Amino acid sequence: MNVRRSAAVLAAVAVIGAATPAAADPSPSPSQAFPSALYGDKDPKFDGVWRQSLALLAQDTVGVKPAEKSVQWLVRQQCADGGFASYRPDPTTACDAKTMLDTNATSAAVQALAALGGHDGTTRKAVAWLKSVQNEDGGWGYSPGGASDTNSTSVVIGALAAAGEKPDQVEKDGKSPHDALLKLALPCGGDDDGAFAFQPDKKGELAANADATAAGVLGALGKGMVVEPGKKSEATCEKAATPRQAAANGAGYLTAALAKDGGHLMSALAGAEPQPDFGNTADAVVALAARGDTAQAEKSVRWLEKNSASWAAQSGPAAYAQLIFAAHATGTNPRDFGGADLVKQLGATGPAPQSAGKSATKASDEKEDSGSDFFGVWWYVGVCLVAGIGIGFLFTGRKKQQQL
Repeated sequence: MNVRRSAAVLAAVAVIGAATPAAADPSPSPSQAFPSALYGDKDPKFDGVWRQSLALLAQDTVGVKPAEKSVQWLVRQQCADGGFASYRPDPTTACDAKTMLDTNATSAAVQALAALGGHDGTTRKAVAWLKSVQNEDGGWGYSPGGASDTNSTSVVIGALAAAGEKPDQVEKDGKSPHDALLKLALPCGGDDDGAFAFQPDKKGELAANADATAAGVLGALGKGMVVEPGKKSEATCEKAATPRQAAANGAGYLTAALAKDGGHLMSALAGAEPQPDFGNTADAVVALAARGDTAQAEKSVRWLEKNSASWAAQSGPAAYAQLIFAAHATGTNPRDFGGADLVKQLGATGPAPQSAGKSATKASDEKEDSGSDFFGVWWYVGVCLVAGIGIGFLFTGRKKQQQL
């Protein structure tokens, strides 16, 4: 989810860059420090809000109360109109027409803040913004006005559900998000029957995409990133006249794709050798579990337990969050995930949480948070006082853009 999100943003930037001057020095200098409230130590330009949202949502999912300054950093990323950009290095500067707002980042933030509670004003504004940029076909693209795609539409559905909305009743010109998803589902009867496409290609044809299918199953079920095991129904591929049938068809495709390669999905990046795709496998586990297809979901989560450690360590907080979501969906203990404590590993990529503090503290936590001095300083003072008395936890942007 984190890796493919970066690919999607890069593609979007490439398109916009053709009409606007290139930003100077897109990469930070070695001496540039990122906000101490932020999870992860890699350049957040394309995924700061996304990975922060996933990290906070994953912590909440396992009963950990995140650091207040990390939550406030996310809240302060919101623009006045309710939307979120991928990353705003200086949230004290007002958003303007050049600010690249992002439906995926906005939706992830809504899911995280709705789960944490106490941020109704922020989530209401974000949902209102999402509704204002809904496409005529009922779906959403990555950027406002962009063609609807399965992943963006699905993550918005998750945000709407998290905020207490009924996604199937959020319509534009009489079309709901589920109408958009049904148009992106491949029909039964072919090699890839039941799958979802990311978007139609230039000829208007649909090509199966496992990443989009995992997202599409969740979207068709009206679910977000955090799910409980659902009630299984027949998975025979039939004409997708309803979202639930489309979800069943997509689950059948995912089950076959996972079984084909020993329990995991394979990447298909142009010009690269196929290799195991850990992030999409984790997403597929969540999607299957949400529909009640727990047999394959459990087989695949066992594969992740054995093989995902290096990938997660390299990819950072969003990857740990994805694994936590997969563990939660299958009833697997995230604190003993193939011998690893995912909660502790996620916590080590950012500030120590307020409670259930088994996570390590990020080394850069002492730094003053850019644009968040009040929360950064007083949060740190509080931690020091607690330590003094001996008192010791979650795509897309994405590679599928190559289909366009």
